[in-house]
Amino acid sequence: MKGASLGSLWEDTAAPHVSAPELNGAVSAETVIVGAGYTGLSTALHLAEMGREAVVVEADAPGSGGSGRNGGQVIPGIRHLPDELVAAYGEALGRRLHAFGSGDADATFALIARLGLDCAANRGGWIQAAENEVEVRQHQARVAAWSARGAAVRMLARDEFQAMTGTQAYIGGWLDERGGSVQPLSYVRELARAAMKAGAQLFVKSPATSIVETTAGWRVATPRGSVMARNLLLATNAMTGGLHPGVGRSQLGVWSFQIATRPLAPDERAVILPGGPVVSDTRRVLRYFRLDRDGRVVVGGKGTLGAPSGPAAFNLQRQMLRRLYPALTPDDQATEAVTHAWGGLIAVTIDRLPRLFSLGRNGWAALQDNGKGIAWCTAMGGPLAEMLAGADPRGLPLVPVRPPQPIPFHPLRKAYVAAGNGWLRFLDLTDRLR
Repeated sequence: MKGASLGSLWEDTAAPHVSAPELNGAVSAETVIVGAGYTGLSTALHLAEMGREAVVVEADAPGSGGSGRNGGQVIPGIRHLPDELVAAYGEALGRRLHAFGSGDADATFALIARLGLDCAANRGGWIQAAENEVEVRQHQARVAAWSARGAAVRMLARDEFQAMTGTQAYIGGWLDERGGSVQPLSYVRELARAAMKAGAQLFVKSPATSIVETTAGWRVATPRGSVMARNLLLATNAMTGGLHPGVGRSQLGVWSFQIATRPLAPDERAVILPGGPVVSDTRRVLRYFRLDRDGRVVVGGKGTLGAPSGPAAFNLQRQMLRRLYPALTPDDQATEAVTHAWGGLIAVTIDRLPRLFSLGRNGWAALQDNGKGIAWCTAMGGPLAEMLAGADPRGLPLVPVRPPQPIPFHPLRKAYVAAGNGWLRFLDLTDRLR
């Protein structure tokens, strides 16, 4: 992240930048998409493969937001169990969303294989760790619910968990074999290349300065040009800013920070995450870790309220590294073990459920990642493309289309995010003391 020391591991190891022009002048298309992250690019790719016109305008470069700065963990589905989705969306749609989420990691890895995307894809599984017996029981209920629907999941006792992860910081967990990892910035760049190859147009360094509904459709203005289109998809998530205040106030921007170590020595790599799974825990203030392709340990979790400003911003991640793998940080010198440190802004909704907002006639905004966006946003590109091509969204695995739903007192978001984080950390502590 700009302004922080050490810099992003993903920037240093990513596939080459995408070659795309800035927007100069006026263009027209059937659909204009604002934002070249996973949602926007997957939707553009699917539209192009359907033979539909799609133009994507991006403020900077593909992956400059959260899509290029996240942990790269490909985690199936959304966090809610089937009964919770039914309660939120009704019987038919709730079960359809759950079924769709069950296959979103499959769809992501299948897309990567079909298009030959160079993004260090690895299907080593996803492990959710447990710190106490309360969490073990919660995991058992989740595994039972997923297993009843045919998912490749199972519980991990302490010994097996520790053998698969190389850490003694947890007492067990559960494994979802559908999960895995990618180099997230490489993936979004490769997705952009694939969308362009299929026929979508991408314009970089072309921030949308306004979106206006007209009698002829939607006009998206940029500093040096404009796009006129029948359909609009706003796919900016946490980077929406003031472009559409209603959408911007319907989410919370949360900073996630990561650090990475030097590449492990062969003997270290033999015992630390030897099969290449990705791991996260069940804390309300989430923590997660994995290896990259070169054997570096990448540790991430909740950051400060603002962008990282120096080494101290990453103290929680260094402490976690020390707790997970103390042998990598002898004599408490965790700072010396860290070669990269960076952050990214992600969008979350209050209940962590995806949203699809109606902005007017043939205009929509998608808010759907909530920290698990790689698989969900990739797979959702197909249904969003079908909707933009004219399909009735009520027959697709899409959440109900609603107007934007601003969070009350959103201008005070930093204050109540800070208070909320303090409360969640307290709950995490009390859980561990049970």
